[in-house]
Amino acid sequence: MRPGARVIRVDGCLAGLACLAHPAACRPRRPVRYCLLVEPASAHGRPGRWARGLLYCGLAAGPLFVTTFLAEGATRDGYRPSRHPVSSLALGPRGQVQAANFAVTGTLVLAGAAGLGHAADLALSSRAGRALIGAAGAGLIGAAVFATDPVSGYPPGTPDALTQPTRTCMIHNLAAVPVFLGLPAAAITCSRQSIRAGHRGFALYCAATATTMLATTALAGAGFNQSPRLVNHAGLFQRASIVTGFGWLTTLSALALTRASAAPAPKPST
Repeated sequence: MRPGARVIRVDGCLAGLACLAHPAACRPRRPVRYCLLVEPASAHGRPGRWARGLLYCGLAAGPLFVTTFLAEGATRDGYRPSRHPVSSLALGPRGQVQAANFAVTGTLVLAGAAGLGHAADLALSSRAGRALIGAAGAGLIGAAVFATDPVSGYPPGTPDALTQPTRTCMIHNLAAVPVFLGLPAAAITCSRQSIRAGHRGFALYCAATATTMLATTALAGAGFNQSPRLVNHAGLFQRASIVTGFGWLTTLSALALTRASAAPAPKPST
């Protein structure tokens, strides 16, 4: 560069321009090249933060849902957690609290399923498993919209069982299927994926989750159908199923978050 030339920074590059006293020197012999500086790290960082936020939703779904229905069940007049289903909390004067609990938890579960998809950890989830978890979230939202019928004498003054279930109750029961059957199916698919990835301990936990959920759901269903031996314990069996399933979902989201944080950051391309 000749003495007296001005230096101008253009998009991070240095371009030398000759002074006006030497116009011939400022004629470029080849086209001027402009530097385009791209930071791929920012492009990779945003999806990473977005995926972690979705996984945190899946992490929070279970604790929020269980804490809310336990608190509501402990403070309702005439409600016996050991006998009555969680869905019955959506009935009565404060039923909107449990309805909101269903809706918020379902939204969080849907977000958690999407987060597992962004994490793309084959050892923790498959496309079928994520679809089943998402269906459980949709089922919870459906349970918020369509309330169940009174059962086992709650709300107080109602019969133990209606002779003919209402249409709303039938839709509610259909919405519950992806929760009480979909989550065990998702756990089974995750168990198979974990075995293939060599994580046998977690695979065993997934299989135990599926087995426990299915067994306790069957016992709860028999109790809510007024089986004499089970009717007074149906609520406990249902709560065992819910805690088992949502505990598994919390663990799954936590593992996905841990592995996503431990994964090496992508190197920026030049």
